[in-house]
Amino acid sequence: MSPRTILYTGKGGVGKTSVAASTARACARAGLRTLVISTDPAHSLSESLGVELGADPRPAGDALWGQEVSAQVEMERHWSGVRQWLGELFLDRGLDRISAEELTVPPGMDELFSLLRLQSAHRSGEWEAIIVDCAPTGETLRLLSFPDVARWWIEKVFPRERQILGTAGPIARSLLDIPVPTHAVFADLLSLSENLIEMNEILRDHERTTVRLVMNPEKIVISEAMRTFTYLNMYGYLTDAVVVNRVFPAEVGDYFSGWRDLQEQQLALVRSAFSPLPVLCAPYFEREVVGAEMLDRLASVLFESTEPAAVLYQSISQELAVGEDHARLRLALPLADKEKIELKKAGLDLIVGVNGQRRTIALPPAMAGFEPSGARFDDGTLEVMFDLARADDR
Repeated sequence: MSPRTILYTGKGGVGKTSVAASTARACARAGLRTLVISTDPAHSLSESLGVELGADPRPAGDALWGQEVSAQVEMERHWSGVRQWLGELFLDRGLDRISAEELTVPPGMDELFSLLRLQSAHRSGEWEAIIVDCAPTGETLRLLSFPDVARWWIEKVFPRERQILGTAGPIARSLLDIPVPTHAVFADLLSLSENLIEMNEILRDHERTTVRLVMNPEKIVISEAMRTFTYLNMYGYLTDAVVVNRVFPAEVGDYFSGWRDLQEQQLALVRSAFSPLPVLCAPYFEREVVGAEMLDRLASVLFESTEPAAVLYQSISQELAVGEDHARLRLALPLADKEKIELKKAGLDLIVGVNGQRRTIALPPAMAGFEPSGARFDDGTLEVMFDLARADDR
């Protein structure tokens, strides 16, 4: 059986690494052979666990191993042929060697190669639970469309590899005076594409793999998490819980009472926006959450009434499909009254009202030119149709 896999992501600075490390320790205490992986370029997992980690798994406690993936090592493993060709190309175009080397790795590729270690961990069969401390949401979101791009390469480009090398090569050499990609370049790209597709299958295994969003009770952070949630649903990844970290306790002093009141308002927004997902809350502790003792305190609060490795929610609560001229959003609204559902689109927010309660769904930028064109409600599911607005209608 494939391992239980939980990916934690969220805006930088929200305590994502602490939550991932505490979950990993809790899984290990529950008797699962557990690996916690950091794919964040700014690693802090070693400091969180209090154990020096490296590019390969190292012991970090009873039944627990930790790993901080080296993007450089992974790029050399998966991208060497492409880097060599691109380096020669840029040098021929007059760039200095340092600039040429920097440009051989497109933005986001280091995070992508780091995440491929999840695939190799699955293949190894060594682990019963894998906890991933992902890069902040901006970098993570860039990865979501890569499997679709990979399929395009496999379907369109690789079947014509020999034709490209045989026909385009002499033309490029004679007219453009540029180095032509070799079979090694295509081999790297093919291997990467196949790995991406396999990794995508791992991430979309809803019985074993889920994503959890970590946030603080702050408006900007919550807004980013809402957009991330929409993207995850759009690409078919299952979010089974959200974690709200650093919540002031009820007994906070008068000095912080105003902050506490603001946090309560933001918590209400979280529960509305992410319903029906479980919302796990962790307090603002009196000291930094590092080391075994504090991580275990955090885990005891987060998983007070549930198992850390359990799948906490088992269906995608919203699904967005976007085409060239039309889009469709499906939203679970169990027990809602059809006659009391209201819809309004404001910018990139779709506001859904039910029985006087409002839920705001953050739509991706690709939906900027779309307007609602119809809706239907059936068997607890609301389906909203959108059409691309014509220029003279805007």
